[in-house]
Amino acid sequence: MKKEDKLSTLSLELANLCVNLAKDLSSKKEHNFADQIKRSATSVAANIAEGGHPQSRADMISKFEIALKEAFETDRWLKILKNADLIEATDFKKIDKICTKIRVLLISSIRTLKESVA
Repeated sequence: MKKEDKLSTLSLELANLCVNLAKDLSSKKEHNFADQIKRSATSVAANIAEGGHPQSRADMISKFEIALKEAFETDRWLKILKNADLIEATDFKKIDKICTKIRVLLISSIRTLKESVA
């Protein structure tokens, strides 16, 4: 499986898990946290999808860099939710593991794309 396919699959899984988490948070009246985690996680998936169909190599790098920033933001929200006891430990571990894999793949992909330009 190519990195981009794996990125796409993992990013959709991250988005789906975070949308479900957001529903749970909303039912607990934690609407601000729900909105933030949903926005950052779905942005990861959207930017990876856009990066998969770029207008240029620079466009692909840009979309992947945005996705990486959003993945770091998602990670931070997950940690905030964990520290506030607003996410189950098993859910945190599952989502955090996927988010980490995405960041590693994005960093590798961005590095490879930048090296092939230079």
